[in-house]
Amino acid sequence: MKIANISIRACRHAPGTQYKLKDGQPLSFDFLALRFESDEGITVDTFGFAGRSSIAMGAVAEEIVKPFFLGKDPEYRERNWHEFRKLNRAWNFVPGYSLAPFDIATWLMVSTAAGLPLYRYLGAYRDSMPIYGSSLTLDSAEEYAAEALSLKNRNWAGYKLHPPADREMNFAAHRACREAVGPDFRLMSDPVGSLSFHDNLAFGKMLEDLDYYWLEEALYDENIGSIRELTRTLDIPIVGGETAENHPGGVAEMIATRAVDIVRADASWSGGVTGLMKTAHLAESFAMNCEVHTAIYHPLELVNLHCAAAMKNCEMFEVLVPEQLFAIGMKDPMDIRNGVAHLPQAPGLGIELDWDFIDACTIKEYS
Repeated sequence: MKIANISIRACRHAPGTQYKLKDGQPLSFDFLALRFESDEGITVDTFGFAGRSSIAMGAVAEEIVKPFFLGKDPEYRERNWHEFRKLNRAWNFVPGYSLAPFDIATWLMVSTAAGLPLYRYLGAYRDSMPIYGSSLTLDSAEEYAAEALSLKNRNWAGYKLHPPADREMNFAAHRACREAVGPDFRLMSDPVGSLSFHDNLAFGKMLEDLDYYWLEEALYDENIGSIRELTRTLDIPIVGGETAENHPGGVAEMIATRAVDIVRADASWSGGVTGLMKTAHLAESFAMNCEVHTAIYHPLELVNLHCAAAMKNCEMFEVLVPEQLFAIGMKDPMDIRNGVAHLPQAPGLGIELDWDFIDACTIKEYS
């Protein structure tokens, strides 16, 4: 089997809500929609993360990544992964999330050809995953507390705050959430590297007193020495690695030296299914969990879910909330019932993309 054709669209969707990302900018979604066709009549579709510019990332995908994959055999995923790494080093330096949809598509092609859902093709460990909600940046401590309580009442497994940069409100939001949900509901924190090492010491101690489950991206992932020192100083588990380039190599030192207690990876930012599963297996060899990081848009979240269901060392599945904002681009929603996400059983990804929605969001077609 060979990849005979790849079409790429740059897309933009503006949900028009009051929600914001960590940079304070209004929420808008730039993404790529890609279709892959084989010479044996297999067609698969996937999303690609595009940061703040689908036009820019679409050009990278069209000019650098697509020519490499055209004509390649999707069954030779391991060879393709290594050869692309060499190509990328030769003055290309595209981010891992540009490779990701192409690597994902090769896995979807071969699992579709095998007549198996992706997670069972990978080697299933389970058929469902408990989910936890992951916040956007909210305007008040009370909003965080209300969202946490709402998820508890829906039987979700936990709630993770992405707090604002303001220190006073940050601390207040974490206290308010614990007060709202009581002592027995998992709470996590992800300040996205916005605190200094010194501030993290005080912040981490507060989270320990409030019995938070983990502290994630306390510092930027490249600050491995400082992260390691924080891990050794605090009792709360420290989580990191999601932004490291070139998984699994980019997180190998983090794992081997226990700079973190839990490593992060996902099928989008970690360079596809191949990069994610390599990281998960590396972590497993050190008796460390690989908690799969959100891939944001649900067509990519579903790839994450397949991967998480094919590994033992992942406890919960992350979904950004309100989840309806990110449930775009699929004909049918993810099957989430009573706080548990269930795997689709159709071959490949197990769902179809909503091309009417994609048509409405398309701002440029590359081929």
